[in-house]
Amino acid sequence: MDKSSDVNSSTLYTLSTVTKPPVLLIVDDQPANIHVLTNAFQDEYQIKVAKSGELALKIARQIQPDLILLDIVMPGIDGYEVCLHLKEDAATMNIPVIFVTGKTESHDELRGLEMGAVDYITKPFNIPIVRARVHTHIRLKQQADLLENLAAIDGLTHIPNRRQADQVLATEWKRAQRGQIPLSVMMIDIDCFKQYNDHYGHAAGDDCLQRVAHTLSSALLRPADLMARYGGEEFIAVLPETPLDAAQCVGERLRDMVHQLSIPHEKSTNNDLVSVSLGVSSIIPTDTMTLEQLLVMADKLLYQAKKNGRNTVVAGDMIS
Repeated sequence: MDKSSDVNSSTLYTLSTVTKPPVLLIVDDQPANIHVLTNAFQDEYQIKVAKSGELALKIARQIQPDLILLDIVMPGIDGYEVCLHLKEDAATMNIPVIFVTGKTESHDELRGLEMGAVDYITKPFNIPIVRARVHTHIRLKQQADLLENLAAIDGLTHIPNRRQADQVLATEWKRAQRGQIPLSVMMIDIDCFKQYNDHYGHAAGDDCLQRVAHTLSSALLRPADLMARYGGEEFIAVLPETPLDAAQCVGERLRDMVHQLSIPHEKSTNNDLVSVSLGVSSIIPTDTMTLEQLLVMADKLLYQAKKNGRNTVVAGDMIS
């Protein structure tokens, strides 16, 4: 794989976020309302439907729609609580939410907007107005996504950069702390990369970085997982809601996939192919723990993997 192929695939991905029909998630427990809104938008958008707040959160996290039309009064958790959960989750916090509701009091609208909704539409529907507002916020979302992608992507490898990793880490740490759920972090380093650069040259080194980055990134299967270039030949993986044993399995898969690239490395001290070492740390955070401690632990485990002969994974829990 040469450098141009990576650039092209990244470019195609960026363009696809604009040219694909946007995904609209309609959340309402009334079939009649769902029918009206679906008919209004099905010719322009991909429509997904949820009849409860719980299902809406699950769908939003899985598919990350471009916009959510959200009713307030529903059985179970109401629209306000759904919006709160969406805005607290790194995977869904940037999805624009429009409340579409029969609650017409100004204090209800103010509450919705203060919770992070971009608009508030009252029933009965005025379809032309609903369409106009949805079109406006979809367009703004697409423009914001393009700008965010440019700011968050590493220029060489075309995967998220350290800035993006730090933002996701901070958000996921707070979410894990609040929900008392596991968060795993993986530090990854290309073995003997200085020797690779010295022997093959920096152009070959850049190509190697791109191939390894693409492989690592493609190996993460869940939308909420993040692979980023952390600096030089080092990468970081953020795995929300992932206990240590599952994170270690992911690490072994990453290590194996990089080794299977079969990139020659004559100056490697442990084998004749490019490989990676990985340190994996996991914690259910408490008020006494810090994110920095989790990262330091992962870095220490990476160092231990290097000492153990490289091309290996070392994992450990943090104890609060």
